[in-house]
Amino acid sequence: MTPAEIAKLPYRHCVGVMLANPQGQVFVGQRIDTPGPAWQMPQGGIDKGETPQQAALRELWEETGIPADLVRIEAETEDWLTYELPHDLVPKIWKGRYRGQEQKWFLARFEGSDSDVNIETDHPEFSRWQWLSPDHLVENIVPFKRAVYTKVLNAFRAKI
Repeated sequence: MTPAEIAKLPYRHCVGVMLANPQGQVFVGQRIDTPGPAWQMPQGGIDKGETPQQAALRELWEETGIPADLVRIEAETEDWLTYELPHDLVPKIWKGRYRGQEQKWFLARFEGSDSDVNIETDHPEFSRWQWLSPDHLVENIVPFKRAVYTKVLNAFRAKI
């Protein structure tokens, strides 16, 4: 696809979850479909008829096995945040229909224990997971998502 063709594509509407534990660390998972370092927070699309918050709780469950009753939503980003996929990935991801994502992010406080996390879900997205200090979050994220993660961190830092 040419840069001009990519520029005409829409953004995929989705949600993201910054899951923070009581110690103020943030959940990240290593993407199972990427051989190199590709850490990210839970995120995914919004199904028809879902509110963004409902989608966030569903995605959290689908990717981490953490049920909604073990989290408390504490904040959401005021605006939708966007990022662009690298041009070489656009034709490979989402069948080339989107140029990137437009995301509503939620800060969720984890009220369970580490044993409640189960990334071996029906459709696993992560090969492993860890809690990270917010100070080390952005540097561990795939480069093309770092700008949006910086915005998410800035939006939620005072509440983490």
